[in-house]
Amino acid sequence: MRALHVITGLGVGGAEQQLRLLLRHLPVSCDVVTLTNPGPVARALAADGVRVIDLGMAGNRDLAALPRLVRVIRRGRYDLVHTHLYRACLYGRIAARLAGVRAVVATEHSLGDTQLEGRRLTAGVRALYLAGERLGRSTVAVSPTVAERLRGWGVPGPRIEVVPNGIDLERFRFDPERRRRTRARLGIPPDAFVVGGIGRLAPGKRFGVLIDALAELPRDCRLLLVGGGAEEEALRRAAARAGVAGRVVFAGERPYVSDDPAEPDLPALASAMDVLASPCTEEAFGLAVIEALAAGLPVLYSSCPAVEDLPPAAAPAARRIEGGAGAYAAALAAARAAGSGPRTAPEAARHYCITRSAAQLMDVYAAALATVPQGVSTP
Repeated sequence: MRALHVITGLGVGGAEQQLRLLLRHLPVSCDVVTLTNPGPVARALAADGVRVIDLGMAGNRDLAALPRLVRVIRRGRYDLVHTHLYRACLYGRIAARLAGVRAVVATEHSLGDTQLEGRRLTAGVRALYLAGERLGRSTVAVSPTVAERLRGWGVPGPRIEVVPNGIDLERFRFDPERRRRTRARLGIPPDAFVVGGIGRLAPGKRFGVLIDALAELPRDCRLLLVGGGAEEEALRRAAARAGVAGRVVFAGERPYVSDDPAEPDLPALASAMDVLASPCTEEAFGLAVIEALAAGLPVLYSSCPAVEDLPPAAAPAARRIEGGAGAYAAALAAARAAGSGPRTAPEAARHYCITRSAAQLMDVYAAALATVPQGVSTP
């Protein structure tokens, strides 16, 4: 089988890094098209031996990109096209059908109650999404919560498959030496209590809540923010106003796997933390929470379908927080007072092993290919 993955961009983000991890475990020959922004994940995929094609799309309404994508699909003679993220799902589904590929699968990574990938869910966005969705065979939801949202939108239940995001358990295993090296490189004292935040630096992630909470915590507490985004400067100003600028470390975008041994990757940064805080109130899955659990961290979160879809005993170190900075400050103070426990992965982390997710996705692929009508073939 030959499959083409179409994604909006390949900067360092959850969906982008999830794609790279998935391709390492799928027993399928895969190429990747990025509509725009062939960033660090594109380079990482190329290092893995994956062919990456940059379509050079100029913007959401660059319709000239559509015939270019159709040509790529026809030349590649792909059996299946798999799309990721809103813009790529729309253009990718249309292009696949124009190219004659009827086995089309799309993954819905970031559908919330009121927003989709950070954009407000207007009637127009919803209508365009549903029009494109009908051109595919299956829509993959990354959690039962997202599947329910899709059904609420009007996507027929039989078209929806749940395949959760996956993690590399071994890579996130806690390593005390890696913790020491990472803290030293970031200038964090060995005995500091480090609160971690992982994700795009965007308003919806509510990292400003953690900055305000830090101001209520003792001076030996630090906030380690891992991610990049347009809100970084605003968060730096907020830290200065709160008087904690020297206690907030902006680590920037970090890959799942670093090609430079001197640069700490995401698992190394997780080892450097003492607790993960996720104040976002509208997650589709909550990948950062599951990665933190895999690193043996206690977790405080406002929204995490990946945890809430499992029995409470699967993640005993995960606690839901309702409220803002005051609530997080109190919960973080309690976590600090409780001290560190064994840094072992709970059942929730093991449940989301990437090999299991890859096997489930292969079942979706097989079903999509089996429903291609007799006499219809790819070009």
